[in-house]
Amino acid sequence: MQHRLTSRKRLLAAGVTVAGAVLLSACGHGAADDEGSPTKAPNSRIACAKSGQLAASGSTAQQNAMTHWMQEYQNACPGVQIRYVPVGSGAGVAQFLRGATALGGTDSTLKPDEIEDSRGVCPGGRAIDLPMVGGPIAVGYNIAGVDNLVLDAPTLAKIFNSELTAWNAPAIQRLNPGLRLPPTPISAVHRSDGSGTTQNFNAYLAGAAQDEWPYPKEKTWQAKGGNSAAGSDGVASQVAGTDGAIGYFELSFAKGNKIPTVRLDTGAPKPVTVSAESASAGIAAGHVSGTGKDMTLKFDYKTKAADAYPIVLVTYEIVCDRGTPAEVLPALKSFLTYTASEDGQKDLSRIHYAPLPKDVADQVRRIVGSLS
Repeated sequence: MQHRLTSRKRLLAAGVTVAGAVLLSACGHGAADDEGSPTKAPNSRIACAKSGQLAASGSTAQQNAMTHWMQEYQNACPGVQIRYVPVGSGAGVAQFLRGATALGGTDSTLKPDEIEDSRGVCPGGRAIDLPMVGGPIAVGYNIAGVDNLVLDAPTLAKIFNSELTAWNAPAIQRLNPGLRLPPTPISAVHRSDGSGTTQNFNAYLAGAAQDEWPYPKEKTWQAKGGNSAAGSDGVASQVAGTDGAIGYFELSFAKGNKIPTVRLDTGAPKPVTVSAESASAGIAAGHVSGTGKDMTLKFDYKTKAADAYPIVLVTYEIVCDRGTPAEVLPALKSFLTYTASEDGQKDLSRIHYAPLPKDVADQVRRIVGSLS
């Protein structure tokens, strides 16, 4: 145990160096009165740490948000160096649990055995999940002549389980009165690699269409049939290039590839269009289910709230509630306080992410302030 903690301190003090890391060194003006104590940078509402190296890795879903945050923070805070390695959720948790990073980003919350393992790298404490950025999972499609498609959860489940095989199936036509749907074969595309995006899409279908979706809420795809591609970019590319295709991916991939997206019939007064704003409303329909300082969120996949889009994922930052090395703690707290702040959240919708609901962001900041 002592060797593991000593190794953690050495790794965190040096920062994690991995090929592909997003590394930004501060290049602005800021200061602190005392070593490590936060102070406001000139012309900024960011309370900067004076110095420190923050090693982080994990979710690719939050990569663009993390890059934005790092640039803004380090423009204001010259003494801090941050590395974020977008290696995926599973690898991010694994690196945190072996003491290589002080922060792990993941699109799914820690499992009980991972929380227990975290006690070895969080002396006197444990790892906790802090939601930081939300994102809608868009369902994109490519059907010649169709650009205003409405589907609901049971119909989506049947499509992705190969029970509906043509776009003019009566179940689809009923949801789209007045729309001429062709007999084009349906090509449902899913991820071939394990991913948090798949896990959250599985969770939505299992939560909103239990009778039609018997599969577990796992990162790997288990439904029958369909086609597959690696990564959200691979799924989006296959959908964009195949007439009759449908797939799921983060909204930014739909926007980047100019792929039309499904409007969801949730039982709300009108079908819900996917957007950063409607995803934030979908997140707000859920509640915090974690205990203590853990802020695991439980979503209401059956919400009928107006303009609330329920197919969402949240990226959590995994940190120690107690036990972060003293030389890293000020930078960690300062950076996360900024990312959860109004300033940190306000630009997320511009880059197709969903800002946290205000009450959730307020809770996150309070917990970040209590880290030790």
